[in-house]
Formats: sequence, structure tokens, C-alpha cells
Amino acid sequence: MRTPLPRTPRRAVVAGCATAVAVALAVPVALTASAHRDTPPGAGVVADPVELSADDARVGLTPLGSYATGVFDESAAEIVAYHARSERLFSVNAQAGEVTVLDVGRPSSPRKLFALRTTGVRAADGSTVPDGAVANSVAVRPDGLGVVAVESPDKVSDGWLVVFDAAGDGDALGAWRVGALPDMVTITPDGRRAVVANEGEPADDFSVDPEGSVSVVDLPRRFTGKHAGRVAQDAVRTATFHAFEGDRLPDGFRVFGPDVAGPEGSLAHRVSRNLEPEYVTVSKDSRTAYVALQEANAVAEVDLRRARTADLWSLGSKDHSLPGQGLDPSDKDDVAAVREVPVKGLYMPDGIASYTSRGRTYLVTANEGDAREWGDYAEPARVKDLGDDGLAPVCADSPAAGLLDDADLGRLNVTTASGLRADGSCYEELFALGGRSFSVWTTDGELVFDSGDEFERMTAEALGDAFNTNHTETKGDGRSDDKGPEPENLAIGEVAGRTYAFVGLERASGLMVYDITRPERAAFVTYVSNRDYAVSVEDAIDDGAAPADALAGAGDLGPEGLTFVPASDSPTRRPLLAVANEVSGTTTLFQVDRLTGRR
Repeated sequence: MRTPLPRTPRRAVVAGCATAVAVALAVPVALTASAHRDTPPGAGVVADPVELSADDARVGLTPLGSYATGVFDESAAEIVAYHARSERLFSVNAQAGEVTVLDVGRPSSPRKLFALRTTGVRAADGSTVPDGAVANSVAVRPDGLGVVAVESPDKVSDGWLVVFDAAGDGDALGAWRVGALPDMVTITPDGRRAVVANEGEPADDFSVDPEGSVSVVDLPRRFTGKHAGRVAQDAVRTATFHAFEGDRLPDGFRVFGPDVAGPEGSLAHRVSRNLEPEYVTVSKDSRTAYVALQEANAVAEVDLRRARTADLWSLGSKDHSLPGQGLDPSDKDDVAAVREVPVKGLYMPDGIASYTSRGRTYLVTANEGDAREWGDYAEPARVKDLGDDGLAPVCADSPAAGLLDDADLGRLNVTTASGLRADGSCYEELFALGGRSFSVWTTDGELVFDSGDEFERMTAEALGDAFNTNHTETKGDGRSDDKGPEPENLAIGEVAGRTYAFVGLERASGLMVYDITRPERAAFVTYVSNRDYAVSVEDAIDDGAAPADALAGAGDLGPEGLTFVPASDSPTRRPLLAVANEVSGTTTLFQVDRLTGRR
């Protein structure tokens, strides 16, 4: 079914209850103006943010202010962390290898204080963080102990975890050596440990493939600010995947691609070299970490007391041929054509978070999707190209066999590593990359809720001609053949006794908000985008504009990292959401508003 579109972005309220939104969007929808803002816009807020809300929404998002680096598409704002005592926000600038420290006492006008440099720091193992090292992630403990995950300049060598004082003047206090390409760090709720996802990506030419792993770092119990206590290498333990080598993997687990040696030239531990830990969340009792293994479409469970990988499980796939689970598979149909098709989707989450409901822990994933493309190896291919260049064709008896034109499935990128018939002769199933959704799971890997095709249907209604645009340029339908709006990451927060998931859409830009208080009844609340879709930054730069000038009116492009600030920690005493946008290089604060007057 083709969804009718308004021709320009607008603010709107979705008529009907939130649980019926997916159905409501398939028929004509009553649109009315929405205005709940009582705060004047600050720096970096576009004149008319896009908003689409359920009419029974209990919360809304108001962009308050933004800090802009003026750097375009160089990962100048990636991950954010907040320290309540100092009212400081820490935004990772991977492009500069540093962390930008912002005073957000006035959220409408974030002010840069200084940059925390991670290079030149002497580590506990005797190494020094060199020039060219890349800052990837930051986390801060309530007492001010902060840590930054830093990758080696060649990315395949071991990286570092740099420690600093969140209320200090920017001087690093030491470092621990961790695994290859530490991509994300978090601190356990009890503050006793830092947990690092060492992604272990291959070299760009696929000449070397280090092992993926998870570092568990025992942190100093007391932190005085000027001294981090004992920063010793024996505080670091590593959870590997060695126990799952060979035939010890669970059924359906994805290990694929060329078998490339590690940095020492060894071909041992193929599974460990293939797995790439992406993101980490920790249970409320601080005993267990759950780690997203994106390319493998899986989750690892790590026992933090033993620093041991206790379990691995595959997330399986969703069926895009079922009602409510469709997608728009083509960038050549010039319309938002969200429909059911004979394709399956691998969830492949990037961000992962956790929360408790009625005493049970649940995992929440942003199902972005990602492919392995290194050197001469490329996992994805367009459906129409299956059967060419040595690739197996679509099986003649597949329901997709008659849908290979560009306006159907021909343009859709799918994985070539899954779906082959047992004899390898043809693809009996097609698997798209990513779920174009977010999901709630039990800690046993059981799917409790998935947003289905609501992200695409909601953004079709809200963005009009900019539906499935890219982040670097405004080009409607441009990402339909890839991963659609591309949910990248998420944060979870509680407002007035209800729990909400805030999900960033990397390509479409903007934030989806769902009420997940009862995970089996999760429901859409609102979509807000602080982006002016009339501004196509890449096109403006191609026409001669300076990047900072082209970015000035664009707003937020490519949300990457999100953090929720509860009212008790907020400088305004209202809950906030901080978002780092890697393409626009902006760090933006939103107020989470409690709404009244809606039925």
C-alpha cells in the first residue's frame, strides 16, 4: 500500500490512540497544528522543527539550544555524557581526537569551556597515547571520574581508556590499555567498573583482522578530582569469545567473510576475529553486560565479576512480508511506497540499552544494520545484481523472482552472506540489512516488541518529499534502497512515572519517542526533528559555500549519541535529552515536556 504524503514537512498530530498509529497512517489522517512550547528557541534551533505526535502523547520534545563546531561530516560530535555537579556536557569530537567540554547551565546557549585532549597521556602499561589516536566514546561517574575510549591510529592495535576529572581543567589523569578499537565505554550503575566494547574491526584493506573483545576495568572506589587513585594495568580484565570457537556457536549465528589473520599473523580464533562488539548496556544490579554484535546480528552476555562471556545469541530476522512489517525497498519509485515485500530483515542493532519493568530486565535495540566491506570483500549487493559477477541468482521458485525491477526489489541492498540454498546454487531468501525499527527483548533473546514499519510510515507523513533522505544532502527516497531512516542509537528515561525510549534516526535525522513502560504495549509518542530539510548542505558546499556557512541554517544532521538527563540532575529542573550529531557536528539539548490537555 502506498502512503499518501503531504508535499512539505509540517507539524502534525496523529489522530487516534497511539496504539493504532500504524493503521491510522494507512488511511487519510487528520492533521492539526501542535504547539506546546513555552521556551523561546536558542542557538542552533531551526525556525520550524518538524513534529508529528500521537494525540494522546504525554511528553513532547522542545529543542532548546545547540553548540556547533562548524565541521561537516567529520564526526565532530559523536557521543555525549553529562555530569550533574558541574553542569557540564562532554561531547566526543573524533575528528580532533578530543572531548569538547560544554557548560550547559543555560541549555539554550551551550558554551565551550575547553577540549579534553587524549593524546600524549602516559598509560599504565608504559605506552603513550600517540598523535592521530581517535576518541570514540565517553562516560562519567556521578563523583566526576570520567573515562574516554581511544583507538590506536592504525585501529587494529590495542587502544586506551583515558581517565579524567569531569569537574577539572581538562588534564588527563592516566590511562589503561584495552583491546583493539575501543568503540564504546559505559560505567556500571554501582560505579565500580568501566566496560569497553573493543570492536576489533579489520584494517581498511582487510590485511589484518584483530579479535573483538570486551574489557572490564576496575575503577578507583574513591575519586578526589586531582588524583584518580591507582591507575594500574592489572585493573583491566578481558572477556573474549574463545569459548565459542569452532562448533560451539549457537545455531544460526553469523560468522562469514574472508578468514584474515590477526595482528600477530595468527589464524587462530576465527570466531573471535569475526565478531565486532559495538555497544554495551549493563543490568541494574551491575553484574551483567549485554553487548551488541552488530554485523553478526547478535548479542553477547558478559559476566562482569568474572570478566567472562557467558552466552551468545542470534537475534534472528523479521519478515517484511507481514502486515505492519513492510518497508520501502526502492529509491527509484519517487514516492514513499512502504509495503509488504518477500524480504527478511536482519536487526543488526548499533545502540543497545536496558531498563526494568515490573522487576524484569529488558533490552532495547536501535536496529540500524551494517555490512562488512573491507578491501576487496563486499558483503552487500543489489537484488538485481544477484546472478552476476560470480554471485548466485535468486532462486526461480522464490516469491522475489518476479520482483527484480528497479521499482520493486531490484535496487534493494541485501547481504550475500545469508539466504543461500543448502547447495549454494541460488538465494532462496533475501535478507536486508537492519530492521528499520527499534525492538524490546528479554535478556534471553525473546522479542517482546518491534516497531515494525512505523518509523518509515511516520517519517513519510512528517517529512513529505524528504522521506528517506540522507543526512549529508536532502534527497527524497534516497535511502530507501539501503537502510531507510537508519535508527542509530537510543537513550531511555523516566518522566512522571513512565519510561520512554528516545531513538535517533541517523539518515532521516530527528528523534522518535516511544512509551515502553509496558514493553509488550510499547506505543509511539512523538517524532521531532531539529533540521531544516530545505537546506541541502552537501549541495551547498559543492556550489562553493564554506562548510560552516552551509551548516548554519541546516540544524541537526545525523544523530549519533544520546543521553537522558533526569529532572533531578538537570540545570532547569526539567528532564533534558542531549544529542550529538556527527554529520552537522552539533550537540543539541532538548527539553522533555510533560503535556496536558490531550485526551
